Amino acid sequence: MNSPAGIQAHGVRRAFGQVRAVDGVDLVASPGRVTALIGPNGSGKTTLLLVLAGLLVPDAGTVTVAGYDPVTQGVEARRRTGWMPDVFGTWDSLTCREVLTTVAAAYRLPREAGAARAAELLTLVHLDEFADAPAHVLSRGQKQRLGLARALVHDPDVLLLDEPASGLDPRSRVDLREQVRSLAAQGKTVLISSHVLTELDEIADDAVFLSRGRTAATRTVTAAAAQRRPWRITSLDPDALRDWLAANGHVVSTGSTTGDGGGGAVLVHLDGDAAAAALLRAAVTDGIPISSIAPAGGVLEQAYLELEEERR
Repeated sequence: MNSPAGIQAHGVRRAFGQVRAVDGVDLVASPGRVTALIGPNGSGKTTLLLVLAGLLVPDAGTVTVAGYDPVTQGVEARRRTGWMPDVFGTWDSLTCREVLTTVAAAYRLPREAGAARAAELLTLVHLDEFADAPAHVLSRGQKQRLGLARALVHDPDVLLLDEPASGLDPRSRVDLREQVRSLAAQGKTVLISSHVLTELDEIADDAVFLSRGRTAATRTVTAAAAQRRPWRITSLDPDALRDWLAANGHVVSTGSTTGDGGGGAVLVHLDGDAAAAALLRAAVTDGIPISSIAPAGGVLEQAYLELEEERR
């Protein structure tokens, strides 16, 4: 390989007529890690994923996936890439098993190996009972699970997942998180796009934020968690809590105080988990009856909102 493993994208541009869907994206996703692709609608996430999957040719920039250029080395790149689009599309008359064995045949897996792989993946995504049912009878969430299985048929090195949690019930969302983390632990590169940022908090190691077709920021989830963000604190004596916070130099955000079943709650901006732990220890030591303390929002959600605020 002439390029590092994982995903490397530099200066990528792709326009549709006068619309610049991707307008200078830089992105690195490393093996063994889950990278979240975050941005509002129209920020270029799906277009970028299509470029990485080899389904769109970029107008400019360089891309390598698992060390291969999807344009000039398409066969090698696709052989190592698993692509899960946001909408499951397949031959609805085929059974779930036939969908997977057909894809296995397309990747040149021997018939017996393809059948065994299909059975293994149907078990993994909990669709055993629908193995011989036509795909059109599946619910939206079940089709998403079949889409993940389809992306994994050829055991790719790189996974591109576009809104994989869409339509999933709570149990399936938990399963998805576990499956994605397991794939990363096997050394695979996982790039996942989702609007459900609280889900990404529990899955991702890194995050790339897009805005108007460009890379707005890159963060590790650990670094984002250490940044200043609001924490919600509740107390059995809200007046004492507010007085104590004021006496200790903490400013309650304007308009952030709300009733909470008689307990009361305030929002205070703190510099990560360590600062929250120190505040809790000090408050309890001073006799303030704290009943709960927790971030007011998800780590990536807060980082995203701050970036959006900066661009206004």
